[in-house]
Amino acid sequence: MSYKVAVVGASGNVGREMLNILNERGFPVSEVHAVASSRSAGQEISFGDNDIKIEDLAKFDFKGIDIVLSSPGAKISAEFAPKAAAAGAVVIDNTSHFRTDPDVPLVVPEVNPHAIADYKKKGIIANPNCSTIQMVVTLKPLHDAAKIKRVVVSTYQSVSGGGKDAMDELFNQTRGVFMNATPDPQKFKKQIAFNVIPQIDVFMDDRRTKEEWKMDVETKKILDPKIKVCANCVRVPVFIGHAEMVNVEFERELSALDAMALLQKTRGVTVIDLETDMEFVTPVEIQGEDNVFVSRLRDDPTVDNGLNFWCVADNLRKGAALNAVQIAEVLVRDYLKK
Repeated sequence: MSYKVAVVGASGNVGREMLNILNERGFPVSEVHAVASSRSAGQEISFGDNDIKIEDLAKFDFKGIDIVLSSPGAKISAEFAPKAAAAGAVVIDNTSHFRTDPDVPLVVPEVNPHAIADYKKKGIIANPNCSTIQMVVTLKPLHDAAKIKRVVVSTYQSVSGGGKDAMDELFNQTRGVFMNATPDPQKFKKQIAFNVIPQIDVFMDDRRTKEEWKMDVETKKILDPKIKVCANCVRVPVFIGHAEMVNVEFERELSALDAMALLQKTRGVTVIDLETDMEFVTPVEIQGEDNVFVSRLRDDPTVDNGLNFWCVADNLRKGAALNAVQIAEVLVRDYLKK
């Protein structure tokens, strides 16, 4: 059995990665369409050993398409995802637009694959925020074992989460510093080169950023609505890879050793012990990797039943494109059998 797949937003960072991962994992495709805005239409993009032409989203006919992997931006998805679903496709959307919709499942396959069954309500499945994905993959086995009460997470997020323009801005500003040029922030409010910015997305009425709010509401929707989440999200001058320092408080006792044993058995997680040669993992070391990497796992003596750990993941892969393809794999295995 094979499927007709359209990748919307194919010219962007995540769209390109979606095409790469579809090919890498041997997803059963009979046709692949790369779709983007009129600015990119007509350009060629790689799919395995072949080059395919990008098609104009405004003119694209979704009739006959089985699965749409969508990452064109929230406003564009809001317009085109329902049209694709109405044409008979199942849309797996990487933007923020549908994540809090009660009729749209929000899915991380290692955590809540059963939620995919609800795709029939609107024909759309939402891919969570990149930082949420890597955190809930690590939290799921711990929550099952000792029930999480509260999570405090500080993120260190690479600029690729803001798209190609953000990556270009970091590159140009970094080069400019060595040429005595004055930084000219466009994508970010302040200089990103050799700096950190404690704002991702807009500020909300409660003084959180929307990124921090996303991590809260998405964790509740995916894992457990009773979990309290305090997120602090920071943009750092790294091109690819998000890192998080996570503090977890449980209802029941769970030692660092027991937590390590659980995580070592968890699909999609790699644990690096302080006693190994690597000691801990950084974003530059996991670029191109599929797993979430956990290190610096230790007890928190300041609270009852507390635990700390550091987790790192490639935000373009597990934080976006890979997670979407994994959803598609479950979809065709369990729900779209032809």
